[in-house]
Amino acid sequence: MAITLINPEGLPEIDVYRQVAIASGSRMVFTAGQVAWDADGVTVGAGDLAAQVEQCYLNVATALAAAGATFADAVKLTAYVVDWTPDKMERFMEGVTRAAQKLGAAPAAPATLVGVQALDIPDHLVEIEAVAVVE
Repeated sequence: MAITLINPEGLPEIDVYRQVAIASGSRMVFTAGQVAWDADGVTVGAGDLAAQVEQCYLNVATALAAAGATFADAVKLTAYVVDWTPDKMERFMEGVTRAAQKLGAAPAAPATLVGVQALDIPDHLVEIEAVAVVE
């Protein structure tokens, strides 16, 4: 199976991995975990979980779009949240809602939320990845 790795315009280029992998044949799309970076690699919403969740989902949408997919094609979403406690759910969902309003569609794929001790840098509070299937 052939795999195409891409760094879509609008997301920062990372030296050690690409933002999106496209597997031909079944057209499964796997995104790298998206953090709250803008296209220049600057953290959006430092200290603000809702703002970071929103940016993560917008970045996932950008990555999916580069592969010809949308959240409607997503089959699995995984979110990793630093120092997760259930009282953070309201702020998390606020970010999802804000992203959905901007995107015109709510991410509705099966999802997993995992509490973690830390992410790549201290400013990042959340990281979200997606798997999609495109016909």
